[in-house]
Amino acid sequence: MTDLASPITDSSRKTCTLYYQLAEELAQAISSGVLQTGEKLPSIRKLSSQRQVSLTTVMEAYRELEDRGYIEARPQSGFYVRAQRGFAMPELTQPPQKPSEVVIDPLLQPAELARLHDIKVDFGLAILSPKLYPNAQLQRILAQVTRHEPELISDYGKPQGDLELRRQIARRSLAWGGHVDAEEVLITHGGMEALNLCLRAVTQPGDIVALESPAYFGLLQILESFRLKALEIPTHPQTGISIEALELATRSGDVKACVLLPNFSNPLGSLMPDDNKRRLVELLAERNIPLIEDDIYGEFCYHGDRPRPAKAFDRNGNVMQIGSFTKVVAPSFRVGWVTTGRFQSKLEDLKFINTYSTSPPLQRAIAKFLESGGYDHHLRRLRKACADQVTSAVSAIQRFFPSDSRLHVPQGGYVLWVELNTAVDTLQLLQRALADGISFTPGPLFSPSHSYRNCLRICCVEPWTMRHERAIQRLGQLASEMIYGC
Repeated sequence: MTDLASPITDSSRKTCTLYYQLAEELAQAISSGVLQTGEKLPSIRKLSSQRQVSLTTVMEAYRELEDRGYIEARPQSGFYVRAQRGFAMPELTQPPQKPSEVVIDPLLQPAELARLHDIKVDFGLAILSPKLYPNAQLQRILAQVTRHEPELISDYGKPQGDLELRRQIARRSLAWGGHVDAEEVLITHGGMEALNLCLRAVTQPGDIVALESPAYFGLLQILESFRLKALEIPTHPQTGISIEALELATRSGDVKACVLLPNFSNPLGSLMPDDNKRRLVELLAERNIPLIEDDIYGEFCYHGDRPRPAKAFDRNGNVMQIGSFTKVVAPSFRVGWVTTGRFQSKLEDLKFINTYSTSPPLQRAIAKFLESGGYDHHLRRLRKACADQVTSAVSAIQRFFPSDSRLHVPQGGYVLWVELNTAVDTLQLLQRALADGISFTPGPLFSPSHSYRNCLRICCVEPWTMRHERAIQRLGQLASEMIYGC
């Protein structure tokens, strides 16, 4: 077993050194494209003078960057930015064409792995660093809310949710051309309750639900608990689910609902084009198949405007769009919502008997945060942080993973899907990685048919450090050993 603990400990000490800090700054500039491939770096003497540091500090920084594959020395010329190796993109997935009973191994879930093992670098949990949330702002707003409206603390609240929050959510839908009324918005206890309610509203045990392949294992767990069958639909890592394959799969009338993440799906990170979203909505409406759209990653776009959800093309209320502030603003608040469409009455009844209501003070605090403009300011910071973290992870994977790996670089979100050589069984790779204190999520967890044994999901949830860099390097080394037997 290779001891990863020692390099991690060493790296934590190195972060205090000037040379390491300089190397980190230059590495970020290369990863973000500020310094381009082939560009010459300042000479050691010049950078020493510019930064007012010793020649030794600059030399050590450049040596660190060489070791990490960012730069190369050219004799009698200087240091240059190395070309970062690019990987081919995974192709359209080819899952089984028949529905599957869902059985998920709880021991493979990231939270369970973290509980059972001494995890030093966790790429498994899709939970962003607490540093990325507006904790201080929300604390002040919540204090103001409870001070000015103390009766909210003793108020059960209404099952449908706080009217001001529902208005704010409906108002934000105008940005993507939505036709959402506040009365159509139902506040839930996070996105998971919304997903539970939607499935309960439109299915019965034994029904078939169509979904992307691979699909988020949390959704698969819900299907398992409701005794629903999953029909995996071929999905492309760039453009999402195949509309043609879905059209064929729904001809028989056996599919009773469809659950999709058109915007930055988990785990593929795919973004469905608007034309495909329109075709998707029209197809399912024609066949009277409800669409449950999980849109919790829609806000995590790196550039430009937020992508339009499938709900934007809904004309008859057949789409139930799920959103949540859990991953974006406040995980502990557990405030989500669903736009109910034609299923409003059923969903409200289910909410009433399931949890009755969601915390009124927390709902009001988020409503105030939205109203003040703080939410949009926070989103800009969060999107940049996620983009930076993903860029750094991609750069490390391209440098350290086997050359025949496949990788999709998403336009939003914070998860990466990596396809390795078929000689690599990621369940075995995980066991070896856990011995070094590294965790990730193996591909079979994202498929009811336990496909994708050579694939894994990497979550980029923390500001990138040398600790993460070394962990990716170790994963690449372990994967190479499984391929080449060295």
